[in-house]
Amino acid sequence: MGKQANNPVKSVVTTFRILQTLRRLDGAGVTELSTELDLPKSSVYNYLSTLEQEEYVVKEDGQYTLGLRFLDLGRYVRERDDLYETARPEMESIGEETGELVNLLVEEHGQGVYVCRVRGDQAVNVAASTGHRVSLHNTGLGKAILAYLPEERVDEILDENGLSADTPHTITDRDELKAELDRIRERGVAFDREERIGGLCCVAVPVLDLDDRPIGALSVAGPTSRMKGERFESELPELLKSAANVIELNLTYS
Repeated sequence: MGKQANNPVKSVVTTFRILQTLRRLDGAGVTELSTELDLPKSSVYNYLSTLEQEEYVVKEDGQYTLGLRFLDLGRYVRERDDLYETARPEMESIGEETGELVNLLVEEHGQGVYVCRVRGDQAVNVAASTGHRVSLHNTGLGKAILAYLPEERVDEILDENGLSADTPHTITDRDELKAELDRIRERGVAFDREERIGGLCCVAVPVLDLDDRPIGALSVAGPTSRMKGERFESELPELLKSAANVIELNLTYS
């Protein structure tokens, strides 16, 4: 949830509730949406008809699904961002060299948003795609960003989103997390040791501006069987730091 509006427009809120529910259900009919959202069927139908008119939903055999117009909006938002365009070549190089999954994440509204993912030839399949939102406290990427945010902003994010335990390895104590963030700043690298997904580890580094503020974070993720030893603790961190340095220079002086 983003910053609360002073006077939210109820119809806009309802529209986005409908769209988000259609995404979660992977399509639905009027009756199912009415039940799911506790709204009158006539109101749901009117919203859906308007969204269909504006080409944001598609109706087929009584089922409504999100339309491809969102793809155009998503492409515009991503390509407007210099970070995506600058980081992509470096990510492709890392993916080719490591064979693993390479990720680029930014913080928005207190959550992490994947803006780019590159798959090496051995990359694992995980339940997160471009645009997917995750908590910041339980990912290497998120911790790499949190470590370079002002402490008051970190507290705001934790107050709003909490410290949910996705696996037995997730850090759920605020003091413990802040000690971890101190270590990340000292070393310039963050680790996710099965903290969001069991069996998956990642190494992440921040991408910083000239004032050491986080623009985003870059990571390599893979199964615990391959993310260990010297490769995990030293080789991948150095590879990522080198790539982040190139990205930072290109963003600054392009």
